[in-house]
Amino acid sequence: MRSRLLALVLVALVAAGCENKTLFLSALPAPANLAYQLEPSGDPNQPAGILLVWDDETDPSLASYRIYSRGSSSSDWGLRGETTSNTFHDNGVPHLQYYVTAVDVDGNESDPSAAVTAHERLQLDRPASLTSISLNGAIDLLWSDNAYTSDPGRFKWYRIYSTGYNLDTGLCDASWFLEGTTVAPEFLSGALDDGVPRCFGVSAVSSEGYESLWSPLRQDTPRPDARNVLVWAYQASQPQSGFRFWNDGNHDGLAQPAELGVVADGNRTDIDFWIYRDPTDSSLWIVPEFSGTSVRTYASSPLADLTSIDFAPDSGYTRDMIEAVPGYGYVFQNIEGQKVGYGALRVTHVGRDYLIFDWSFQTDPGNPELQLRGKLPVAHATGGKVAGAM
Repeated sequence: MRSRLLALVLVALVAAGCENKTLFLSALPAPANLAYQLEPSGDPNQPAGILLVWDDETDPSLASYRIYSRGSSSSDWGLRGETTSNTFHDNGVPHLQYYVTAVDVDGNESDPSAAVTAHERLQLDRPASLTSISLNGAIDLLWSDNAYTSDPGRFKWYRIYSTGYNLDTGLCDASWFLEGTTVAPEFLSGALDDGVPRCFGVSAVSSEGYESLWSPLRQDTPRPDARNVLVWAYQASQPQSGFRFWNDGNHDGLAQPAELGVVADGNRTDIDFWIYRDPTDSSLWIVPEFSGTSVRTYASSPLADLTSIDFAPDSGYTRDMIEAVPGYGYVFQNIEGQKVGYGALRVTHVGRDYLIFDWSFQTDPGNPELQLRGKLPVAHATGGKVAGAM
């Protein structure tokens, strides 16, 4: 076994970038390959901590390792901690520089390892954009992949954050939560409550753990939707000729599946609309029924998909019946007391006795978000950038 003691030698910590003079007695080699991994916190300027890792020394005379650090390049080095492991976790905002020594059973220290420097200049670019698509109980997020393309060798993953959003004030809540991580420039945020607005932000994390600034913030609101609903003409089947987007039967303000997309008797006065068949040409017409419900055509030409209906228009609604034409989209405004709701449908088929349509409805009062994506190839961004955000 190698001798554990050498003659007293005055060693300058050149490798550690230190101007102090330290006396080392141990024959153990300096710890090799010191590296670090930052722990992102959501704040790019305040990591949650740093994990130091180095090659383990197998010499039986090894007793422990000592970790030294300093907060700036002009500060003195100080003992940060001691461990028997070849890793060390420093909780909180890291110091600027670290080095490690090996300590033998007699308490003598080895030469220092090479120092490592943790500096925020190594951050990746923040995602340049963030868009979203409303889904039933979910929000699909998509963003620019510039953080990866600018430095593929150092890119690790993206972190996705969310919080509540106040539609009235246009502000995100203060308490943010980590939704998840992904290497792809998209993320499905699921298990969300329909009609409850959310705010989202995305950061990029490097292989060393440096977290970038956040993307522009984005707000969006999940809402129910359904495909291929069949409603009969009143003259063909009265009990199945009416439709109500949402019937809050228990008045709890929450949209349960059984309360949504209700096909009902066309003779009821609490439905949103019923279907009338013109006896002269057998055309089918959408007739607003509830006193607070009105309707308008969304566009002057057929739509590729229900996803083409984004925000409900502010005006142009009528209580008059309107013809149901295949491919066309229609938006409904429902005013009940102080609450304003919006629904949308796109007619996919018109027969002599019935019509088939896709629909969506926003259960958040006053929120005009109507668009869905689902598993369909056609999709358009919903939500909006939060004013004044990053």
